[in-house]
Amino acid sequence: MTTVTTTPGRAGAASPDRTRRRLDWRLRFTALSLIWGFSFLLIKVGTQGYAPFQVTLGRLVFGTAVLAAAMVVRRERLPRGARTWGHLAVAAFLLNALPFSLFAYAELTIPSTLAGICNATSPLWGMALSLVALSEDRPTRVRVAGLGLGFLGVLTVLGAWQGFHGLDATGTALALLASLSYPIGWIYVRRTLAGTSQSHLSMTGAQLLLATLQLAVVTPVFTTLPTRAPVVPLLAIAALGALGTGLAMLLQYGLVAEVGPTTAQMVTYLVPVIATAAGVVLLGESLAWSTPVGAVIVLTGAALTQVRPRPRAQSRPQT
Repeated sequence: MTTVTTTPGRAGAASPDRTRRRLDWRLRFTALSLIWGFSFLLIKVGTQGYAPFQVTLGRLVFGTAVLAAAMVVRRERLPRGARTWGHLAVAAFLLNALPFSLFAYAELTIPSTLAGICNATSPLWGMALSLVALSEDRPTRVRVAGLGLGFLGVLTVLGAWQGFHGLDATGTALALLASLSYPIGWIYVRRTLAGTSQSHLSMTGAQLLLATLQLAVVTPVFTTLPTRAPVVPLLAIAALGALGTGLAMLLQYGLVAEVGPTTAQMVTYLVPVIATAAGVVLLGESLAWSTPVGAVIVLTGAALTQVRPRPRAQSRPQT
């Protein structure tokens, strides 16, 4: 992910072009929040007609098609070099093939609302892992407090004081493992592919292509061809891939380039809210009081883990 440094303009009334740009990124930010928020509902609907691996394969096929079309339009080429492709294969597994499949299997037994909230724990796992794997990521009291608060929120969502009564442990564990896979993949990419001269579109297109090939190998081994093709689940898979994977990645990179990663990553805190609302309203999933309360605690803790210490002001030499 990259940031674009802009030169601030003069103070005063914003020009029409500047207003349109500001409105434009806000609209795209809202669209990305809705797309990712509804992704968990689409996974649930997809698994009602197809096996989890088939849902994931379909998602990757449609997502790769969107990025391939974008690459053709922008005349981008796939990256070169065996080393780059090797690292991208690992990234494809950790950031796409594995978490997408785990979420699909998890939603066989847990509601989409819980899956969406489990997804919000990624910043917590990321902060915990970065303290070990990234020497430049120094802990602070606020970030450590956020980590503890976030996992307290997880226990609240899961109803730990009730002995996790009524909770499918396997499905929940799979969703949490999927959320853990993302920061592991991000750290791997940061260590192996940072500073590459290839464009983000080219690298992401290649990554999704490799993830699709991985699922194309695995899916026939663990599933059989469906005897029928339910239309609604198939449409859900198509939307999940084209919108939730392909278009979402294009929107995300555009937002990072325009408003920076700090603002762009705020979408993470809206996704579980939208996922919960969609699951309750459209799927009729039940919602205990501990779920929204725990989700707020999780999101608060996740936000605190992203707080960076302010650089110390350099003291002027005395004269």
